[in-house]
Amino acid sequence: MPNAPPPQGPDAQTPFPAHQAWPPANSTGGGDASPVRSTAAQQQPSRTGSAAGAAGIKYVVIGLGVALAVGAFTVVVALVLALPGLRFAMVPGISASPPKDQTLLAARRGFVTNLVRSGEFYGPPDIPPPGSGFELIEYQSAVGPLAAYVTTDPSDGGRHPAIVWITGGDNNSVGDVWSPSSRRNDQSASAFRKAGIVMMFPSQRGGNDNPGKREGFYGEVDDILAATEHLARLPYVDPELIYLGGHSTGGTMVMLVAACSDRYRAVFSLGPVAGAAQYGGQFVYCNHQDEQEMRLRSPLMWMHCVKSPMYVFEGAENGNWSAIQMMVDVNDNSQIQFFKVPGHDHFTVIAPLAEQLAQGIVTGKLAITQQMVDGLR
Repeated sequence: MPNAPPPQGPDAQTPFPAHQAWPPANSTGGGDASPVRSTAAQQQPSRTGSAAGAAGIKYVVIGLGVALAVGAFTVVVALVLALPGLRFAMVPGISASPPKDQTLLAARRGFVTNLVRSGEFYGPPDIPPPGSGFELIEYQSAVGPLAAYVTTDPSDGGRHPAIVWITGGDNNSVGDVWSPSSRRNDQSASAFRKAGIVMMFPSQRGGNDNPGKREGFYGEVDDILAATEHLARLPYVDPELIYLGGHSTGGTMVMLVAACSDRYRAVFSLGPVAGAAQYGGQFVYCNHQDEQEMRLRSPLMWMHCVKSPMYVFEGAENGNWSAIQMMVDVNDNSQIQFFKVPGHDHFTVIAPLAEQLAQGIVTGKLAITQQMVDGLR
């Protein structure tokens, strides 16, 4: 797992270009229009004519003022009504009207992504040291065998709940997930394994020394589903208690995976964005200005396809909440709930949230409320 970069998105320190805000159009002030001055040769109006003219000018000015006020009000109302559509239109692949009559699976069927660049080569994944609690395995995907880390068999004869976890940053590659991490940015979500939950960190196509090419939020969906099926076949995993979770780019990824499958007990998405184009070209290997390519990589467009319980979280400070708010504004799927976590940012939210989620999974009492989220420390 390469080091995760700063969060990408509208509230992050490295915002996505061109989509962070919509600056007001530049206004140009008019020049001072000096009145035409009368000359001695011009006819002088009578006093009565002057008074009538002044009154006429007064009413014309008042009329113009009223017209301008009404026009300005109309423009303001029109802008207010149009803002959601304008906001969505600024992100390639996102529109104000998600295609409720089409599923993501159907939209992906037959579509061939056009890759225009490749990502960094990281080489083979590290081998977990003895006693780390993980082993390096391979799972079969459509592009061939891909590497993954999975919790070793506890050899207690039982079947345990499990979670597929997708890290932030370039998660096509995996690396050290066993060494202790700072509580301020625990990309390994270590609370799950500490609670006895089996964890799997799958690499994806094009990562490490894997076959295939990175596609960025597209073919990787199939890889994660294939990894999940491998996990479900392990003798120490309860196939009915498999969860899916991820942070940042991983949070965006799991939303797309959940839109294509209902096999997860629940899905936890931390700090995602509404569409992959909001990463400003990072982590996407097609043309990120191509509407159709980005549409298939935009969770906002496919929330209606989600059938498993999904919980979306983000720290209230320095995170991707304004991107998430785009999804909040249009979501009508009762399976999806959104939570802003006070007192935390894009990274510090991971550790305390993972602790609460792990406790709920182990006890079988996974009850997520805003009150619970507000109490995270």
